[in-house]
Amino acid sequence: MAVQLTPFLFPFSKKPPLLSSSSSPSLPILQRIMINFHPIRDLSTATATSSSARRINFHHIHCLSTASTTSSSPAVRRTANYKPTIWDDSYIQSLQIDFMEEKYMYRREKLMEEVRFLINQQHSLTEQLELVDTLCQLGLGYHFDAELKNLLSSISSSKKNINNLIENNNLHDFALLFRLVREHDIHNASILRLDDLISCFKNEEESFNQNNQLDVKGMLNLYEASFLAMEGEDELDEAGKFAMKHLKYHDRSLLSPQLVEQIEHALELPLHWRMSRLHTRWFIDAYGRHKNFNPTLLEFAKLDFNMVQSIYKTELQELSRWWRNINVVRGGLNFVRDRLVENYLWAIGFTFQPELWRIRKAMTQIISFITTIDDIYDIYGTLDELKLFTNAIEAWNIATTQQLPGYMKKCLTTLFNTMDDIASSFSKEKELDILPCLKRMWADLCKAYFIEAMWYHNGYTPTLDEYLDNAWVTISGICVLTATYCLSDDLTFEAIKSLEFYPPIVRYSCMLLRLYDDLGTCTEEIQRGDVPKSIQCYMKEKNVSETTARDYIRCLIRNYWKKLNKEHVISSKYVESFRKVLFDIPRTAQCFYQYGDGYGEPDLETREQIICIIIKPISL
Repeated sequence: MAVQLTPFLFPFSKKPPLLSSSSSPSLPILQRIMINFHPIRDLSTATATSSSARRINFHHIHCLSTASTTSSSPAVRRTANYKPTIWDDSYIQSLQIDFMEEKYMYRREKLMEEVRFLINQQHSLTEQLELVDTLCQLGLGYHFDAELKNLLSSISSSKKNINNLIENNNLHDFALLFRLVREHDIHNASILRLDDLISCFKNEEESFNQNNQLDVKGMLNLYEASFLAMEGEDELDEAGKFAMKHLKYHDRSLLSPQLVEQIEHALELPLHWRMSRLHTRWFIDAYGRHKNFNPTLLEFAKLDFNMVQSIYKTELQELSRWWRNINVVRGGLNFVRDRLVENYLWAIGFTFQPELWRIRKAMTQIISFITTIDDIYDIYGTLDELKLFTNAIEAWNIATTQQLPGYMKKCLTTLFNTMDDIASSFSKEKELDILPCLKRMWADLCKAYFIEAMWYHNGYTPTLDEYLDNAWVTISGICVLTATYCLSDDLTFEAIKSLEFYPPIVRYSCMLLRLYDDLGTCTEEIQRGDVPKSIQCYMKEKNVSETTARDYIRCLIRNYWKKLNKEHVISSKYVESFRKVLFDIPRTAQCFYQYGDGYGEPDLETREQIICIIIKPISL
């Protein structure tokens, strides 16, 4: 479905911005009554050596009157009737690892040197920019990070280059350079001004020739660049809408089949919003259909994709053995979603690069527990049980679990052991204690889960702002981002000591994850009796139809992308792996929820995505 850049139904200027970083959001009355907890306030730092660092004054939860779980009558429990996993462990262990032999490694090294030589050759500006763009879309950019950044920095800081673009009204190159510079976080390009791009666009608008493929490519590049717009860059927004309109209604018979394919793909979803590994798999095939493709680049892309895929298979086999051995689903928690392979796909979406194996594996384990605990709060646990469970998570002491029912003890025991293993392994290598940070993220997540549980059990529908104030936490992106930060290879004692929990850039990334999730899953979740999601909250608060509410949520998504884009530019202090995940979280969410609940019902599009990214190699 094409991206609709409709005007905001409710101008943000007439309404206080959600999750404003300049002021503390108001606590809903029900939250203040039920629990002294709000994870959005200015949060203090954690230390690398002690869990006693200054932090929010969290208190143990005291529940309102609920049905007692100790009465003689059995607790009434819900069930979501989730489908079992479609990926058996025996199948995963049988996957062939085909591209780890030395001959493939030798061939890849040779191709890498050929491409490096190609990057350093003298080309026209258009050829240089298209080479950089092609390498990135083929999934090869991570091999040449330094070279590509240096090249783009050199191009964008040259007054001669920029003046030529302006004088020649070269929208194709100007828009492409603008997008690439922003994508690669190049901040010294002060002479590459948005005003000049807009001026170039307006000149192109007057002289646009629909028979000229370069003009059409210029509109395509402008459309893609517009999705990197930041707050306040309204002209870039308008230019993107104009470009989209031209591309959408352009006579396809005037264009080459390859350009038509690119346009259709872009209109379905812009590049900036796409999960990178899934786009790479599509682009490798699309590039092979180009009339003037470079055989060296294509061979390198196919071989590299297959070799990285072999690493994924090896990691997945190890993780599947871990999941089988801890026996969570069959050990009393058969009501939860058994989604190990889908969890690994999430992790690939966040960190596809081979060298980020530690983060990818830990993330898969963490997401597996997130799903388990989410289903305990949403589906199975009574409110009294959930109160005890939440307190046990905060205490992080196995002795506090004695009052819990067996299924909760099983979950907490395996959770504590797994987090201890992750932290211990990292500590042995880096001599840094990250366990206090991991404990903190789980406590914050479960307290937010408990707020939603109380809403449900009390039949309370929050306003949209109340819901989102809590829901950006319950979507669990804080766990992914905290783990990414703490498990970075270049983490230092100073970095972990100065860790700021949940700054605006984290909130914006998590908010996008939440909104994408709500658009894709709310219908099914409401049908099984879950707490109202953003769409239902807005419908009730404003007395509008579901269609209107969904349109408003889409407007929020576009707005939060702009917030995230801006914060990403000004928050350059974070390590690169962490900065990249901030974008890749909403991109992966878009992938999972574009056609519905691709996580809860993973036997359709998600299954095909897993096959093409993890299981099936590309024919060489």
